[in-house]
Amino acid sequence: MTPLRRAQAGSVVAFATNGLLAATFISRIPALRESLGLNNSAVGLMLLAMGLGSVAALPLAGGLVMRWGAARVVRSCAVLCVASLILVAISGSWLEQAWLVALFLVTYGVGYGVWDVAMNVEGAAVERLGGKTLMPQLHAMWSVGTVLGGLLGIALVGTLPTVWHIAGVAAIALAVCWWGTLGFLPAEAPPEGHSPRRELIAAWRSPQTLLLGLMVLAFAAAEGSANDWVSLAMIDGYDVSHRVGVACYAAFVLCMSLARFAGAKVIDRVGRQPVLITSAALAGAGIVLTVFAGSFGLALAGIVLWGFGAALGFPLGISIAADDETRAAARVSVVSTLAYGAFLGFPPILGAVGDQVGTLSALLVVAVLMIPAAALAATVARRRGV
Repeated sequence: MTPLRRAQAGSVVAFATNGLLAATFISRIPALRESLGLNNSAVGLMLLAMGLGSVAALPLAGGLVMRWGAARVVRSCAVLCVASLILVAISGSWLEQAWLVALFLVTYGVGYGVWDVAMNVEGAAVERLGGKTLMPQLHAMWSVGTVLGGLLGIALVGTLPTVWHIAGVAAIALAVCWWGTLGFLPAEAPPEGHSPRRELIAAWRSPQTLLLGLMVLAFAAAEGSANDWVSLAMIDGYDVSHRVGVACYAAFVLCMSLARFAGAKVIDRVGRQPVLITSAALAGAGIVLTVFAGSFGLALAGIVLWGFGAALGFPLGISIAADDETRAAARVSVVSTLAYGAFLGFPPILGAVGDQVGTLSALLVVAVLMIPAAALAATVARRRGV
């Protein structure tokens, strides 16, 4: 196997195991809620600790990757995530201490966020070296990891205690991820006089990087709002059952995954800018159709369009941020921080709007965001090499 192939395989493994760990934890949230005796609001606050840990660590991630290299950072974060999740399980199931669960979710969030930046920097470097679009497929492999984690959760919940379930899957994920990082591209020594801190400050002051980050933020909002609200919106707006609402979310995720697997060839053929503008148009039109369809069938068609439209903005934004090899880590860190801010911040915003205008109509806030996303795509996106 060539070094490029090993690096591609290592990137696939890093994305998939990251998703596997996340889904394994998610599959045990109901059990932790029961053992801790929490209501849904308390669970939400506990999960917020994880998001705050990620967002707090993301601005530092670029500097760590520049200093230590992606392989070392991913390995360190995998160890931190595995240890944190095992301690979450012990704290929730055996010790029954919610404050300890929240504390270790913060450390898991730190590891998760920095791992995300490091594997995206590595994936972008592999993509750049190979000369073909790869990032959408890597993000699709993250989804594959979450599906595998969910299926394992279905199989093991009720048959294996929470601690042993999380510890067993986490140990396997760590071993596989460690093996995958052995194929990462060699870390290059920074040039003389290079300062990660100055690079990060320069990235945060760069108008081009900030505009790119705002575009990715809009696409992240389109993706994250579906993750959190599409099931409830269909239940509240079209009076479908809980099971059908979940199936609508599954349809959204399926369309996103299909678009990410198939999108690379389209991007290489027509270029980034047309794909991003078309994606914003599809996502916006899909949300509007979902809200105003008037019937379940048309609303489901809107969800399909929404899923295809939301799929490529995040991975393509990371690719664009990493075009400049010398500043890739800093730029990816900035873009990721803004994107995850959207994942963290938009669910409560939509919840507040939904209390005033209804869950379904609140989604129009996200549709409006697709207008500046398309305009920003025309400004910051370009074909590789131009």
